[in-house]
Amino acid sequence: MAPKAFSRVYFPRPFLRPESANGPVRDVVERLSVHAEKQQVTLREVIEGFGPTSFLSVIMAVALLIVSPLSGIPLFSSLCGLTIAFVSAQMFWGVDHLWLPDFIMRQTVSGEKMCAALLKMRKAADWLDNKAERRLLFMVRGPMRKLLEFLCILCGGIMPFLELVPFSSSILGLATLLIATALLTRDGLFAATAAALMATAAMVPVTVLSAMTN
Repeated sequence: MAPKAFSRVYFPRPFLRPESANGPVRDVVERLSVHAEKQQVTLREVIEGFGPTSFLSVIMAVALLIVSPLSGIPLFSSLCGLTIAFVSAQMFWGVDHLWLPDFIMRQTVSGEKMCAALLKMRKAADWLDNKAERRLLFMVRGPMRKLLEFLCILCGGIMPFLELVPFSSSILGLATLLIATALLTRDGLFAATAAALMATAAMVPVTVLSAMTN
C-alpha cells in the first residue's frame, strides 16, 4: 500500500496505449490541450492523461509547461521542478507505476492560461519533432541513458532553489525537455545540447550574484 502522503495515479484504459499521427512532442501538447477548455486544471488531470508508465511523456509535459508563459506564475516553476524530480527518480529506479505526493496532484492552473501557453508550445513541439532523428545513439543507450535520467532528477530538484533567479528555471526546463525528447526519439544530439544548457543554467546564478555584489 502506498504511503498516506502519496497518491497512486490511476488511468482509464483508453490511455494505456496512446496512438497519434503527430511526433512525440506534439502528441504531448495535444494531450495537454484536452484540458485547456476547463476553467481550472489539476495536475492530477494532466498526468493521468499519459498512462501509468509514461514517465518520459509526463516529464516532457511538465517541462513544456515550464518553458511556456505559465512559468511566470509565482512558485509554478518550483512545483513543476518537484514533479519532474519525483517522476524522474521513479523512472531512474525502475518503478512500475507512477506515484506523486497529494499536495502536488491537487495543484491547479487556469485553463485560460494553459490555452494561451499551448499556442506557443505547438510551435516548439513541431520544431523539435521536425529536427529529431536517430543520431549519436551512444548518448541515449546503456549507462548514458541512466545518466540522462539522473540529470532530469537534478534539473527538477534544483528548480525550486532558482525560483528567484531570472531565466534559470526556464533553461533547466528546456534542458529537461531536450533530454526527454532525446530518450523518446533516440537523438543523442539533443542530449548533448541539454548538457550544454545545464552548464549555462549553472552560470546564471553566478552571474547574477556577481552583478549584485559589484
